[in-house]
Amino acid sequence: MLTYSFSEKGSESLYEYLYRCIKQDIMEGALAPGDRLPSKRSFAKHLNVSTITIENAYAQLLAEGYIYSIPKKGYYTADISWETPTGGLLPAPRETPTDRLLPASWEMPTGGLLPAPVDVNGSFSPKSSQPGGLLCPGQQKEAYFADFTSSQTHPDTFPFSIWAKLMREVIGDSRAALMENPPSGGILPLRQEISKYLRQFRGMDAAPEQIVVGAGTEYLYGLLIQLLGHEKIYGVEDPGYQKVSAIIKGCHAPCCHIPLDGQGIRIGSLEKSGAEVVHISPSHHFPTGIIMPASRRFQLLGWAAREGQRYIIEDDYDSEFRFMGRPIPALQSIDSMGKVIYMNTFAKTLASTIRISYMVLPWHLVERFYQEMGFYACTVSNFEQYTLTRFLQGGHFERHINRMRNFYHRQRDLLLGYLKGSPLSSRITITEEDAGLHFLMQVDTAASNGDIMQRAKAQGLCLSSLSQYYHNGCPPKAHTFLMNYASIPPGHMQEAISRLCRVFEGI
Repeated sequence: MLTYSFSEKGSESLYEYLYRCIKQDIMEGALAPGDRLPSKRSFAKHLNVSTITIENAYAQLLAEGYIYSIPKKGYYTADISWETPTGGLLPAPRETPTDRLLPASWEMPTGGLLPAPVDVNGSFSPKSSQPGGLLCPGQQKEAYFADFTSSQTHPDTFPFSIWAKLMREVIGDSRAALMENPPSGGILPLRQEISKYLRQFRGMDAAPEQIVVGAGTEYLYGLLIQLLGHEKIYGVEDPGYQKVSAIIKGCHAPCCHIPLDGQGIRIGSLEKSGAEVVHISPSHHFPTGIIMPASRRFQLLGWAAREGQRYIIEDDYDSEFRFMGRPIPALQSIDSMGKVIYMNTFAKTLASTIRISYMVLPWHLVERFYQEMGFYACTVSNFEQYTLTRFLQGGHFERHINRMRNFYHRQRDLLLGYLKGSPLSSRITITEEDAGLHFLMQVDTAASNGDIMQRAKAQGLCLSSLSQYYHNGCPPKAHTFLMNYASIPPGHMQEAISRLCRVFEGI
């Protein structure tokens, strides 16, 4: 029987500490692939804890793919090993430049040109800066009674009074700093605060020097393509967030679409594609909601390790909004060979109109970035950077995240409640509702997706179907729609579902 002492758990809850202990044993090989874990009841009795503690620990391990379950038999340890180019099975020590400092010149602005704007409209409907922002053609957002595609922040949720107070403080206390040109990677205090946040809440070892701040992820993607090379083949998920492939093509780089299975991007298809850089969203894939399990994550890291110029771009766009258990750890946190480029934005967590994003580069790419691209000016104003720095320093961001998580949790529950109590309840299947700001709704109907969306438009609703996000054709999982509840006023929910029921009347 597994035995763990809780004497060193500190401020962690019992289930979090137990989850971490079991995860560490799996990572270190103390629990071999296929080992059966104790039953929840016997394990709880052995450790003298509640069965709920065991259930929560197992649920988190299951969500992250460190264990799997067999009905009526129990829980078993998953195989998460992967073979490195040197034959090892576990990751090598993390790449940490403890014996070198960045040259001072890397922190000094040199002026320079801004990248040319990237045309991201392509041939598909325009989107917001975040996944899920699809607009119905020829229609303005404000014309809809309920837009189930929009990630726009509801104005009542933004902390205007705190933000205004911090802006006044910045003007009063930091006038000299506001007039200085910022380093190309962003002001150091902001990068220090982002580094602390990533360490505390995402389990990432990211030094401030590795962080590059920019005005939106689109801008940062353009920088990355310039840094890694326009001649490389860039792989994207299929289905996936279409704006990424549009940016790649807008930068005149080759782009290929890699199919997914139930665990995320297919490694075999990735190998055959010839891609050298792949963009993924492993903690909550858009649009399917898939969480990439640990076994597939290590396979993906193994793919990257087999060639020196392969990289993984990890898009962690809405990892903060998970409603069951702990947030899923970032892929970057288990990267031991400097192959993962982590990317995130404050547009989801703070406001969709605050164009502040950042990426975390491996150390060897930090050096290249400042040598080859240090002449670029940071595209986020000092005013915004210093205000956000104080927002992070004062603990306002953490409290805001907690409020937003509760708000979106209520939004989701309200929408699901109205759906389950509606005439549609017997015809729909809801999946992937435990994370992010959208879930999938599959409807039993004979009508085409196009007809359904036109009928929704006539009812003042905007819907997007899962099939719209495929490049190489949608598999037979028809009539599945993305239900984004971020921007729908709570007072509109019941009427929106009534209108949705009218969409499917008779079809």
